[in-house]
Amino acid sequence: MNQNFWKGKTVLVTGHTGFKGSWLSIILKKFGANVIGFSKDIPTDPSMFETANVKIGMKSVIGNINDSEQIKQVFEENKPEIVIHMAAQAIVRESYKNPVETFLTNVIGTANILDEIRNSKGVRVVIIVTSDKSYKPKKNHSKYSEDDPMGGYDPYSSSKGCAELVTSCYRNSFFNPTKYSEHHIAISSVRAGNVIGGGDWGTDRLVPDIIKGIQKKSNIKIRNPESTRPWQFVLDPLFGYITLAEKMWNNGQEFSQGWNFGPTQNEEKPVKWIIEYIKKHIDKKMNLEIDTSIQPHEEKYLRLDCSKAVSELGWESKMNLEKTLLWTLNWYTEFMKGNNMKEFTEKQIDEFMAV
Repeated sequence: MNQNFWKGKTVLVTGHTGFKGSWLSIILKKFGANVIGFSKDIPTDPSMFETANVKIGMKSVIGNINDSEQIKQVFEENKPEIVIHMAAQAIVRESYKNPVETFLTNVIGTANILDEIRNSKGVRVVIIVTSDKSYKPKKNHSKYSEDDPMGGYDPYSSSKGCAELVTSCYRNSFFNPTKYSEHHIAISSVRAGNVIGGGDWGTDRLVPDIIKGIQKKSNIKIRNPESTRPWQFVLDPLFGYITLAEKMWNNGQEFSQGWNFGPTQNEEKPVKWIIEYIKKHIDKKMNLEIDTSIQPHEEKYLRLDCSKAVSELGWESKMNLEKTLLWTLNWYTEFMKGNNMKEFTEKQIDEFMAV
């Protein structure tokens, strides 16, 4: 990774007000990029975007990813060179409640971004962020590699699989790597695991649900204690995306592919393991309650094969799960003390880079 690469680069981040989008925007600003954010709204209250004052030092545009005219205006006014598309409806249970909205946002929204890139000039690198849930479920619980077929049981997972197919279609049809010398646009998709870190107040997410329960002194409902996920610290996949973008800029033909970014240290643990760790390491009362009600289907086991990113990008996850949870709890502890979260977030980024 080369920080100097980003100085003066104009980067459009969709979904910049979200949890991962906020962290990414802070990193890119620290590296000297000209960051343009495009999001529908600030998704939670509190939010990482507001708590860490992410808006300072960047341009923030509120708009709808399904409004092609708004997207066109953002591209025309800002002329991004790099696009990292993260805007999404990202909650599985919400996708059961509003499947059409989920498909519109995650599929048509992705198509709108790619189509504007097709019609605009100046974009060199495009990264479409999807999910580990975009793969067709396996019965044997083996790891998913980039060559496995797309699929998805629930509306969210299916929409992310569809976004992968849309990305592949546009790459093949309009930005084919074999014709890179003609169009000079590199397009990749990235699939990360279950990301953990400070500043996440998303709905139906394990650590945020625990933190909110502690703050409100309310019951914390645990839905699937046996479910196993590829947990990872938020900065691990984000620095993977950054490394990939640099590679794509210099050699777009070779790196225009799909990529997995998950834990490379066998950190797939069940939900109940996460809960026990937090109970031991946070000095707060937790009122836990197993939710025995009938839940909509979610895959019980998800594991990613990230060997391609390790061998071809020189990337690997830096943080084991215990350190990931410790850093995350430290962030929320500082927040509950009322400390400056912009400074603390930047401190964690500096410490992560020094690992």
